[in-house]
Amino acid sequence: MDAAVDRYLTWLATERRVSPHTLAAYGRDCATLVRWLETHGIRTPDAVLPGHLAAFLAAEQQRGLAPRSRARTLAAVRGLFAHLVREGVLRLDPSRALRRPRLGRPLPKTVGTASLAQLLAADDPDPLVRRDLAMIELIYAAGLRVSEAVSLTVSQVKLEAGYLTVTGKGRKERAVPIGRQARERLIAYLNEVRPQLLGRRMSPHLFVTRRGVAMSRQGFWRRLKRRALRAGIREPVSPHTLRHAFATHLVEGGADLRAVQLMLGHADIATTEIYTHVARERLREVHKRFHPRG
Repeated sequence: MDAAVDRYLTWLATERRVSPHTLAAYGRDCATLVRWLETHGIRTPDAVLPGHLAAFLAAEQQRGLAPRSRARTLAAVRGLFAHLVREGVLRLDPSRALRRPRLGRPLPKTVGTASLAQLLAADDPDPLVRRDLAMIELIYAAGLRVSEAVSLTVSQVKLEAGYLTVTGKGRKERAVPIGRQARERLIAYLNEVRPQLLGRRMSPHLFVTRRGVAMSRQGFWRRLKRRALRAGIREPVSPHTLRHAFATHLVEGGADLRAVQLMLGHADIATTEIYTHVARERLREVHKRFHPRG
């Protein structure tokens, strides 16, 4: 089973070119499956039956794995056995009959414009603070995923033209416009802050640390959380809530949904349509608060 998983992960990396984050998650899911099978005396792919996989997923549910995590685990398992069928290792796929867990569609958490203004309001000469503010402004201005923001290179920033070229999921590239405020912060960061952080070192990465290496997702998340606490923001703030705020504020302002889809890099417009629900919720709140018969 271990050899089969290794070949599957290699195929995902080389043929499907999935992101390192997805590859790591699928690797963990497959490793968990292999350990579970081994504890039940199953060590080869041809010994795996549909009932074994159903029992494994049931065990994952019992140990408290969230529906979305179980859905991802199922996707990893299905992909593994489909790959074994393609390789000719198996004739029949034991995962075909497995059913995806039902997922609700919770409204994405976002932050209001007042909280964003608090988050971005600072007059601090510390280069790390100025770098963080440039990152926050850019993620909100362009609706970036945090993985996209930390992997940006200087060559992807087209300041004169006012847009970024972003490499998203599936290594698909998209162009995203940036506004005046984000552009001004980026110019100041590139001219004044980044040279301080790099010193005499060279780096292709846009956002760097004092050591001259690229910012990490985890490092930015921690600094953003601390900054939100210092700013007195009670709403939960994360890199993803900034991305949600970007989309929500565009839709509330009347932006075309297809344009928002392109800027977010969503493959399916149905994923983007959830922001219309957010906008409707806000309309209900406004009506209830201000209408005489609300």
